Amino acid sequence: MLKSVLAEGEVAERVEALLGRMSLAEKIGQLNQVGGADFAPGPKAEDQIRAGGAGSVLWLNDARRFNELQKIAVEESPSGIPLLFALDVIHGYRTIFPVPLAMASSWDPAVPERSQAVAAREARAAGIHWTFAPMIDIARDARWGRIVEGAGEDPYLGSAMAAAQVRGFQGDDLADPERVLACAKHFAGYGAADGGRDYDPVYLSETQLRNIHLPPFAAALEAGAATFMSAYMDLNDVPASGNRFLMRQILREEWGFAGFVVSDAFAVGNMVIQGHARDGRDAALRGIKAGVNMDMSSYTYVNHVADLVAEGALTVAEIEELVRPILALKVKMGLFERPYVDEALLAQVVARPDHRATARWAAQRSMVLLKNEGGLLPLQRDIKKVAVIGPLADSMSATEGSWMVFGHQPAAVTVLAGIRAKLPDAEVTYAPGPEIRRDIPSWFESFMAGETRKPAQTPEEAEAAFQLALETARAADQVIMVLGETDLMSGEAASRASLDLPGRQEELLKAVAALGKQVVLVLLNGRPLSINWAAEHIPAILEAWQPGSEGGHAVADILFGDVNPGGKLPVTFPRKGSHAPLYYARNLTHSPEGSPMYNPRYWDGLPTPLYPFGFGLSYTTFAFSNLRLSAAQVKVGETLTVSVDVTNTGAVAGDEVVQLYIHQRWGSDSRPMRELKGFARITLQPDETQTVSFSLGPDELHYWSTNAGGWIQEPAAFDVWVGSDAQATLHAEFEVVA
Repeated sequence: MLKSVLAEGEVAERVEALLGRMSLAEKIGQLNQVGGADFAPGPKAEDQIRAGGAGSVLWLNDARRFNELQKIAVEESPSGIPLLFALDVIHGYRTIFPVPLAMASSWDPAVPERSQAVAAREARAAGIHWTFAPMIDIARDARWGRIVEGAGEDPYLGSAMAAAQVRGFQGDDLADPERVLACAKHFAGYGAADGGRDYDPVYLSETQLRNIHLPPFAAALEAGAATFMSAYMDLNDVPASGNRFLMRQILREEWGFAGFVVSDAFAVGNMVIQGHARDGRDAALRGIKAGVNMDMSSYTYVNHVADLVAEGALTVAEIEELVRPILALKVKMGLFERPYVDEALLAQVVARPDHRATARWAAQRSMVLLKNEGGLLPLQRDIKKVAVIGPLADSMSATEGSWMVFGHQPAAVTVLAGIRAKLPDAEVTYAPGPEIRRDIPSWFESFMAGETRKPAQTPEEAEAAFQLALETARAADQVIMVLGETDLMSGEAASRASLDLPGRQEELLKAVAALGKQVVLVLLNGRPLSINWAAEHIPAILEAWQPGSEGGHAVADILFGDVNPGGKLPVTFPRKGSHAPLYYARNLTHSPEGSPMYNPRYWDGLPTPLYPFGFGLSYTTFAFSNLRLSAAQVKVGETLTVSVDVTNTGAVAGDEVVQLYIHQRWGSDSRPMRELKGFARITLQPDETQTVSFSLGPDELHYWSTNAGGWIQEPAAFDVWVGSDAQATLHAEFEVVA
């Protein structure tokens, strides 16, 4: 493998040499990302590139076309600067991995790191240099559609997953021809949109921003993230793409970020719509001043920056400041020496069998067993007649999930196919029941192929499908129901007011259960769902999320015992959509019950989650004991060790995720009841005991204080809990002194 790490001094010299021969128009062109697809606005990509008016191309997925455009850039543009080709490669290119929320359910950073390394290898073979991932927004409102793209509600877990994805995409050398540039998005606070409504404003105190929403971005930067993406929305009434506080003060001055920032699609120009900028000229000025290096296809920079320089509102030096990191990354990637892609390479790379094996492994580790009453699972393989019921059971697109690359054709092993492969001698029948679809269609349907384009069922057709599903279930010995959401029911522009099962799925579930059959429920979905009836009445429930190309095989592996599930929830499951946002790391409040973790706040229903953060069952059981601290008291700045013994008390080998939570009892600010500060996924044989240790030091015990106006660690008493979810009961305490 080609490895070429250039010294920073050599990179800087080459960048300055390039700047010295570039015209102002070319420099501005490097700040312009043009759309390569037919639907993209603006002039033809070829014309912009030929004139030196483009630094990057997106919305294109065609190796031959990449080479055509690159040839124009290298051979016909004034300074011959190669293009960066960018695309949203979120959880796989051709081999599709579990959606990011599912990968976070593994509580194993190796899962996203290995998965994104495969995604990078395939994407780079297709000619892509740069992915708009990972999305690392913290999301505590399950109604928000893009919760599927992140790691859930917790900044500690989210930081671990963010860093792992960056390592997977980029590796340790940007010149590696099997890696791509990562882009940490959306900076910052996008996941806290009002009401969980995509693109809506966000209002966060600096304390919330610093303690909850920024840590995953800091972790991504520490892992080497080459680029960041500014968010769409207003943050405290200032659009993120015009927000100097975010881009200048925090990202560059405090954190020392040396890469570049790209806006989200049209976000620079959208500052006019948001009422922040007077017009396009003003939007360009605000974007440049805020530190957004590259305008994603609003053409605001190329239309106005030259005039702003001529008028004296901007200087050439300010433009060059934003161009330098773009050129530097192109130099570091070796694009000047190797600008083209081998058009025959992709077919070889995607044919590698280890890619599909990694996808199956990732899916197995990402699934969460929510219920297993009476040890119903794993199922016996001698079943003669199995009915697989539900609208998602044989849906490739629902199995692969939200956010595919442009032009991708679903090719997943569905749950139905996985079960049939697992039981070659059984009679496996299938009935989808009534279809499910969004009440308001997604505008992404115009870009994607899949089942969502079929004509809607008539009421008569839906009823016939309902009755056929019942008859199919009635004739079987075992029923496996596959319910949830289609791929386009989560993701961008896919927020929901309700978290209930869409369509008639719960009605069908109740009708099948009323037959007296043994029912297992498999969920395919991109967000927590309010499955209250199922949680009470269905004996076995497996949260499979949207598990990717090998999802059906992975589901069957778990249902029939080849794999013991060990995933844990990275997000709280509310009982109702109206309970959102619901999350575990909440501050204590006064109550007559002595401030329990979830005290009563509604008179018409339980306030507790359906399933808590960190929850997940196994086919075996575990016991936690002998919690001990290395010291009962430490000074500010010192570190103590927390240790616990974990024993497999069941009959089979299995994985447990050991989770450590803390609470600071008093201080300058009120602190959350519990905060995750350590986790480890371990494998234990029956009767095996392992001691797991965690460190608690300044990194875990400090926080951003409203009163202090900065990061502090202070003397206080602390609680420690260790266990299998956020409601762990094994407890100890220690004190930090001055």
